[in-house]
Amino acid sequence: METPSSPAGAPDSDTDAHPKSLTLTILSYPGRVWRALARSDPNLLSKLRIPSLSGLNLNFLLRSQRRRHGLPLPLHATSAHSFSFLGDRSKSLLILEEIVEMTLSHIHDVQKSLLFWQSRAEGTSSQKIYFMVLERGPRAFAKETCQFVATLYCKRSSFQYLSDSASDMISTKLAILANLQHSLSTFLAEVYLEVNQHREVLNEGSDKSLLTALVIVDGLFSKLEASFSHHSEINKISGKLKFEKLQEVDTDRAEWTETDTNDATNLINQNIQRLNSHLTSILLSCEKPKRVTQYWVRYTAGAVGLSVCSIWLLKHSRLMGSSDIDNWIRDAKESFTGFWKEHVEMPLISIRDELFETFKRRQKGVMEYEEVQLTADSFHRMLLAFCEQTKGQNLPQNVSDQQMMEIVMSRYEKEVMHPLQNLLSGELARAMLIQIQKLKLDLETAMLELDQILKANEINFAILAALPAFFISVLLLGVVRAWILQDKGAEGRGRIARRQRRLLLVEVEKRLMQFKDCMDRGMDEEARCRFGLMLYSLDRLYKSVERHATETGEWLSLRHDLVELAKPDVEIIHKLAIVSRVERMYDCLLPSPRRL
Repeated sequence: METPSSPAGAPDSDTDAHPKSLTLTILSYPGRVWRALARSDPNLLSKLRIPSLSGLNLNFLLRSQRRRHGLPLPLHATSAHSFSFLGDRSKSLLILEEIVEMTLSHIHDVQKSLLFWQSRAEGTSSQKIYFMVLERGPRAFAKETCQFVATLYCKRSSFQYLSDSASDMISTKLAILANLQHSLSTFLAEVYLEVNQHREVLNEGSDKSLLTALVIVDGLFSKLEASFSHHSEINKISGKLKFEKLQEVDTDRAEWTETDTNDATNLINQNIQRLNSHLTSILLSCEKPKRVTQYWVRYTAGAVGLSVCSIWLLKHSRLMGSSDIDNWIRDAKESFTGFWKEHVEMPLISIRDELFETFKRRQKGVMEYEEVQLTADSFHRMLLAFCEQTKGQNLPQNVSDQQMMEIVMSRYEKEVMHPLQNLLSGELARAMLIQIQKLKLDLETAMLELDQILKANEINFAILAALPAFFISVLLLGVVRAWILQDKGAEGRGRIARRQRRLLLVEVEKRLMQFKDCMDRGMDEEARCRFGLMLYSLDRLYKSVERHATETGEWLSLRHDLVELAKPDVEIIHKLAIVSRVERMYDCLLPSPRRL
């Protein structure tokens, strides 16, 4: 039976409504606000006296606010990312998500370092020596130089010693990182398996879900501790990993006090921090050198060169009473202005004038059609008069110039047989003038055709003159676009990012096949490791395609397929079919269109 609600303004109504409304207000604040408040006053929530938010809950709140959601846990679709309040159920999932995110982050760091050291292991002896001496920082350079001199003094092969020491160091780091990757991948797979096994309990909104999560995490930490204890090389770096154990927990107990729950949660939280510190210390000793360390010789040379250049500039500056720099700046300004006017401004103005004056000059040419027609008419009349006089009869009106030219050439051949006589009294001079008129007509016709060709291609010539400026503009725009829209790994928008996303999908498929092969051989531990590595690749793929698939409207379907791939109880054949469908159907994972 429901209790009647108190009237508006009643004291008990205000007491119940105030914490709830204040809690909802707190949850709406950005994570950066609460992190700033927590740094200024860690006991802020206890001072506010909000029952549903303690100091421990604030810690989970801060983590959840700054967490970037990746591949969800194998729970129901609405259970992982839809919380309206911070209850026991949300705390249990936050604990599991915190562990999964931390594990994935460390696996990613291990993978990057593994790839780096594997590339160094595949190098030649000279490359290994170069790395040992010049790519590990100035301290390593001084140490290896001293060792090199010492081996020379002992009459041993110094270069062989450096190569052997590099191989030993690289193989040791590779072994440590491989063992660490195996342990973390197995741990991640076991988390997913346990969550999948107890998902019904974890979805409940009761104390039992939190206690189940705590028991699961405690058991997984015990397995991870045993796994690390077998790796002596890892224990030499950061000591033996020891977790605090939970006391025997009866998950079927009817009631659990808030103190018991908070104590157990605090213990698990301390173990999480202990594991994070332990993994960080291991990775610090095995991670790849930073970029500054690898290229310290270049940076040192650059710093020395910059210092020398600064001293030289100081000598020629006003501070030392010199006006050289001012003169250089003035000369450079004048040179740039001259270059701009001569090579940029004037050509652009010329191109503009060519483009705008093309149609205005369309009717003005070197040779006009009317002039050629006048020459043709004059030539026709000369031919007609000569032929009629030579033949002694009128020619028909439809006779062609070619036919009349044949009569002229026939007469010319006869006249040229007696050139002196016919030049004075014959028709030789007249026939020669007719041929000159013919030559003039052919020349004017050719000039008219050439003028028409030039007029038709004036715009093409103007565009051709503008091509250098156009290519320079396109190049500059491409550089600016590449600088603004830089490809950020597989999450970028370029061809390289699309290729990396497809490679991640290939990695998921490869890990699935390895997992199936291990299961067929009965290698359960190795199968869990492969399943964990598949989850790592799937998480990276999930994060890299989310934004692109959301823009194309494919995210809901693609997210469902990726979550199905992460579920431990889905058949391998079905997962391989999903991988094939994902590769073929979704736009963000299709191959880049080929350039022509």
